[in-house]
Amino acid sequence: MELLNASLVDWSRGQFALTAMYHWLFVPLTLGLGVIMAIMETAYVRTGNEQWKKTAKFWMNIFGVNFAIGVATGLIMEFQFGTNWSNYSWFVGDIFGAPLAIEGMLAFFMEATFISIMFFGWTRVSKKMHLASTWLVVLGATLSALWILVANAWMQYPIGMEFNPDTVRNEMNDFWAVALSPVAINKFFHTVVSSWILGAAFVAGVAAWYMIKNREPEFSRQSMKVASIFGLVAVLLTAMTGDGSAHQVAQKQPMKLAAMEGLYEGQNGAGLIAVGLLNPEKKSYKDDVDPYIFKVEIPNALALLGYRDMDAFVPGIKDIIEGGYTTTTGEVALSFVEKQERGKQAIQALADYRTAKKGNNETAAAEYKAKLKENYPYFGYGYLDTPEQLVPNIPMVFWAFHIMVYIGGFFVVFFAVLWFFSYKKKLETTKWLLWLSILSVPLAYICTQAGWIVAEVGRQPWTIQDVLPVQAAISALSVNSVITTFIIFAVLFTALLIAEIRIMLNQIKKGPKAD
Repeated sequence: MELLNASLVDWSRGQFALTAMYHWLFVPLTLGLGVIMAIMETAYVRTGNEQWKKTAKFWMNIFGVNFAIGVATGLIMEFQFGTNWSNYSWFVGDIFGAPLAIEGMLAFFMEATFISIMFFGWTRVSKKMHLASTWLVVLGATLSALWILVANAWMQYPIGMEFNPDTVRNEMNDFWAVALSPVAINKFFHTVVSSWILGAAFVAGVAAWYMIKNREPEFSRQSMKVASIFGLVAVLLTAMTGDGSAHQVAQKQPMKLAAMEGLYEGQNGAGLIAVGLLNPEKKSYKDDVDPYIFKVEIPNALALLGYRDMDAFVPGIKDIIEGGYTTTTGEVALSFVEKQERGKQAIQALADYRTAKKGNNETAAAEYKAKLKENYPYFGYGYLDTPEQLVPNIPMVFWAFHIMVYIGGFFVVFFAVLWFFSYKKKLETTKWLLWLSILSVPLAYICTQAGWIVAEVGRQPWTIQDVLPVQAAISALSVNSVITTFIIFAVLFTALLIAEIRIMLNQIKKGPKAD
């Protein structure tokens, strides 16, 4: 009954989350496996060894199945901006639509053009032409991710825009500010290289299965060699870009950082939680309940991570709501009440401006426009009722973040050990490591899903940070219609996922085939 009584906002968020999380099951494997198969084909062209060709073609077939279903789920997800989030699309479509249009015209067409040569051109074009086509498919997929992540990063850190009160729309006034936003650049690299980890773990897991079954020894050794080296490089790069992500979050979305660490009270030189257990009795930033049952901290690490200063003040949830602390720019942070008041002033100034324009009162219209521009940075706060609405789901964000970090640490050790045993040519006889390689595949999926939970749940209640909360972004639909489509998508995506798993398992059981 609680689900049926949930609001339109909850169901709209749930449907988009469902679509996004299913879609993200396919995207990272596409990005990671694409690079690996291209590396293997490069080895074939350089050495002339037919075994490398056989290995590359096997992974190319797996890539193709995953790529096709990823495209299908991605298209459905993008359609939801028009169906379920039409107010959002109207309000920022001039900005948000630009990178998505570039993604469709440039990246997707590049993939669509060269993927046919990649799959069907082995005997029709030269080796080098075919290799170029493979790398261009990989480049197209990566560029596709770039522009989608630019759009997503703009939602986290809106920049390069100006609000037009005549059309009630945000309009882009600096394309390069949007495209080269520090949040966008870091998000792109962190997302792509973390996807390489999943691709490497997947290849290692399948190769380990062949080794356990004593099948395709040369194929397995080649796959393990590439996966272990590629995976180790990827996980180290992911750690570097993850550090950059945390720094950007601290500067641009302090509430998300506070949720990631369960930090209610700000402090100078705040520590990073290494191990901790949240207290379920902690219900609000106002109560005196200890947030943790127990915790082990790395001293000063959170301050260093977020502000590059071991003694920096890291605001907690209470500080962000009540304001009064000094920000990194030297300004005194406003409280929620102050931001809410300025947001309401911006909303009222917009209404007054439009009334003045209709009455041809240009003097009054100019005054209201100036007042709107002054208070617009807090526009979204005018739609919020209570400070509690600013606080995301703390347990979900906290555990997603720490699970992601723990699994990431595991992969550093895992790929280093995998490379060592591969280098020593002892993998086939090290059964425990082979079974661990198989178990690492679902761990990689859990890790990458956890990362997106941190990114998206952590910024709630905002669709656009500080500018548009979710309740002001949805379409005027009936709850029943959203519930119906939610069920349809859940069944459809589950069927697609089952179909993909069955196809890939059948392909893996058949094994690589010679020409």
